[in-house]
Amino acid sequence: MHRETRLVLLAVLLVALLVLSGWRPFDRVTWLLEVVPILIALPVLVFTYRRFPLTSLLYVLLFLHAAVLMAGGAYTYARVPLGFEIERLFSLHRNPYDKIGHFAQGFVPALLAREVLLRGRFVNGRRMLAFLVLCIVLAISASYELFEWLSALCLGQGADEFLGTQGDPWDTQTDMFAALVGGAVALLTMSRFQDRQIRALAPGGPSGE
Repeated sequence: MHRETRLVLLAVLLVALLVLSGWRPFDRVTWLLEVVPILIALPVLVFTYRRFPLTSLLYVLLFLHAAVLMAGGAYTYARVPLGFEIERLFSLHRNPYDKIGHFAQGFVPALLAREVLLRGRFVNGRRMLAFLVLCIVLAISASYELFEWLSALCLGQGADEFLGTQGDPWDTQTDMFAALVGGAVALLTMSRFQDRQIRALAPGGPSGE
């Protein structure tokens, strides 16, 4: 199957899952707040595809990240069934699904930032590249925490489900740490694979990546 056909099917599936997640969510405001990144990112990816297509790796990871966001929006992060299973399995004191979300918030944007910095030739040294990518990850995570804080101020009690702190006074700090860990894991495990796909996107590179 041609790469563009696969990506179109992935986009159609994403839209279908987005509609499904918003059909009867636990809390409509929470769902909207959680899927806002998808509503912004999807049109951007579509309109920039011809000028700056991403690697297939990134498109798949962005889809998986969107799935994490949609599940959190549909159930609220504190009520996602997968989180309860993990909670029981490891005898935790709270549903940890929001940490999965913040891990993804570091993992996927790290590779996105890395690809943009590499392909735009903004950074030469690999160590500096890794440093800047992790700085971007932390900046994104901090910005999201500020967005949550602003939502709480504007919506009052209506933002409780969106915040999903579950009584944890260190939730903000552990969210950011989870994103940092996600970014570091992405760099350690995916860099070489991403490099091969970036080379394949270059003129004359192998097709179908």
